[in-house]
Amino acid sequence: MINKRDHGGGLDAAIAAYGGSRQDWLDLSTGINPVPYPMPRLPTDAWSALPDQAAFTRLYDLARSFWNIPQDAAIIGATGASAIIAALPRVLPVGEVSIPGPTYNEHGASFAAAGWRLGQDPSHALVAVHPNNPDGHIWQVADLGATYTVIDESFCDVTPDQSLIHLAARPGTIVLKSFGKFWGLAGLRLGFAIGDPEIIARLVELLGPWQVSGPALAIGAEALADPQWADETRTRLSVDADRLDKLATASGAQLIGGTTLFRLYQVKDAVAAQDQLARHHIWSRVFPYASDWIRLGLPAPDRWDQLEQAL
Repeated sequence: MINKRDHGGGLDAAIAAYGGSRQDWLDLSTGINPVPYPMPRLPTDAWSALPDQAAFTRLYDLARSFWNIPQDAAIIGATGASAIIAALPRVLPVGEVSIPGPTYNEHGASFAAAGWRLGQDPSHALVAVHPNNPDGHIWQVADLGATYTVIDESFCDVTPDQSLIHLAARPGTIVLKSFGKFWGLAGLRLGFAIGDPEIIARLVELLGPWQVSGPALAIGAEALADPQWADETRTRLSVDADRLDKLATASGAQLIGGTTLFRLYQVKDAVAAQDQLARHHIWSRVFPYASDWIRLGLPAPDRWDQLEQAL
């Protein structure tokens, strides 16, 4: 298990190494939708007043409808899924947790920091990133039989038919949702934990009141009430992912997997490929555990020429 907290991003370091300004760079190192949900007009008190219960209730009711959350499952929002990932190991009975990988490394780091043993036995606790980052692996219900199961669906909104949200009604189960990926609003810092009411109640106590800011409550509610935007976005992402695959494979890369928000390729030398792209001011993601893996997110609609020239 890789516990080092390496991530996509880090564009400042790339600029320092290769030059240029932030506007010159095309950051494909993350799996964030490059066409974010459009900002709605916010009421003045979203900024000036403490969030009230009505705003939380509206957001949660819309979340239940959008994700088809089981009635018996509880829900809490927080400042990004990462805040919940850090908190969850502290509200579960400590033991051994299985986090099959390679996968998003914040889970392992958070459990280790809370005193858990990272192992292979999934009987006590299991973390399933679904679909997995970086290879897009889809989990099956039959593989999720731990006493405590965390299902990270941060990237699942591109394939809602694959969601395991119905398992959120099962005791000991928590499903995570993120607003930073599909909606392209990483800076909003909004994520959700959905599942076992006893575990959610412990998260509420640990995270304290006003876990979500007023602006995030308002923007999240508007987005969750807009299924047409979501449907149109899924179509666009699918088309763009196919376009990226054609470009990458034509340059000699081999597709391994991914989602329509990011694609994982096998190349001869990932660091060399990253360097080549960086010389064209394009930042990509490589991994310390796989010298021949490189991951690319999608460019914004007006930035494809830059990628095509680099490849």
